Amino acid sequence: MDTYGHFINGREQAALSAATFPVLNPSDGCVVGYAARGDADDVQAVIAAARAAFPVWSGLPVAERERLLLCAADLLEESADQLLDLIIDESGSTMRKAQFEVNYGANLLRAAAGEARRLYGDTFPNDKPHRLSLVIREPLGVVAAISPFNAPLVLLIKMIAFALAAGNTVIAKPSEETPLIAVALARILHAAGLPEGTFNVVTGYGVECGAALVDNPDIDAIAFTGSTQTGMRIAQTAITHMHRMQMELGGNNPLLVLNDVDVVQSAEIAADGAFFHGGQICMSGARIIVEAPLARPFAEALARKADSLYLGDLRDDRTAYGPLINQASLDKVAAHVAEAVATGAELLAGGSIYAGLTYRPTVLWEPNRRSTVWCSETFGPVATVVAARDLDDAIAIANASNYGLSAGVLTNDMRRGLTAARRIKCGAVHVGMHSFQSDALAPVGGMGMSGFGRSGGKYSVEHFTELKWISIELEKS
Repeated sequence: MDTYGHFINGREQAALSAATFPVLNPSDGCVVGYAARGDADDVQAVIAAARAAFPVWSGLPVAERERLLLCAADLLEESADQLLDLIIDESGSTMRKAQFEVNYGANLLRAAAGEARRLYGDTFPNDKPHRLSLVIREPLGVVAAISPFNAPLVLLIKMIAFALAAGNTVIAKPSEETPLIAVALARILHAAGLPEGTFNVVTGYGVECGAALVDNPDIDAIAFTGSTQTGMRIAQTAITHMHRMQMELGGNNPLLVLNDVDVVQSAEIAADGAFFHGGQICMSGARIIVEAPLARPFAEALARKADSLYLGDLRDDRTAYGPLINQASLDKVAAHVAEAVATGAELLAGGSIYAGLTYRPTVLWEPNRRSTVWCSETFGPVATVVAARDLDDAIAIANASNYGLSAGVLTNDMRRGLTAARRIKCGAVHVGMHSFQSDALAPVGGMGMSGFGRSGGKYSVEHFTELKWISIELEKS
């Protein structure tokens, strides 16, 4: 099996301790490869490399940063065959989902390249007429990007591309479940011509490597995508160093289905949003709220759709999704479903293991509103359906949550759809669609326990730059 090192200062290298750890394929438990097992000493080395590269990268003309990111996008697409296999084997993705990651990753790099030219500032009238006031944007410095396992290539690119475009250097610490794709990405960015030390990768376990990175005063910002619990721990440590933070955390996202829609068509849309990648998506629409009297017919249509989903070879285009990432995730999903049924939910579909770590698509009707599956993020292929009296009741049910990441509203009545969009408390609402949507330039992020800060387009660039006011004396007073 191949052994992947850290990627520091333009080259791959072993951990200083020479330790490694195996990366397992969740489909069959086989070893995909070995990754360097980093610790505090490796973290210090990678920070030194990123810090040394900062004046070089930030000092490049913006046209050159743009050119290099565009070149990286081209190389990413040219490396698709290798990347697809690695994404499938490392994260249990289907071929279609892996293809989305590569294609959308290239799109993100190109979008970020364009933003490199748009680091706009301001002028404003100074209180003193003989003075001129300017506001400019400057990169923060070294950004640490701690990325998740569920979309290991595309989410990492989203977290780093705009920070790089703004002139920051970046250290990536990928999930220990899926570290290899991050090293593959580093090879591509280096081949594209990014200066040594501009983009670095340090791999290892969170408690040994990630914690040392977060608790280091020599980084300037942290971008984290992952669970709310981990995000809270990171924020508690990072605030002691006043690191700039961007946190995209968990979601328990509502999908409102209003009573003017087609039941079968809406069930198909809802299934896409709830079961994509086995529900292992933070914007997955698992909490489905349906206006009466459509609720029960919708739930039964969704159950039929769930039962019809094909599970099998990940490289077969018919396969809906693959395994959960590990045994702990499978156990969590099974426990949530068992508790829901024990406390009154009706199991309409699924509720059992298909094979290995793959859980069948599951539909629960009217779970107890205090059950874990309703109140928390299950992060598995489980959809819950409840009835609402009317639109006001549906919005109230949607807002009765500590999370606020994303939502969807299925309706043909744009007036009611926009009313819901304005009143639902979350970072994004998609009318006529499910809650899991993407756009390279959109401000993605949550409220409440779903985090803070926004990623995407100019919003990422603004987040990873510092405003500086410059006043100029034009003449003697």
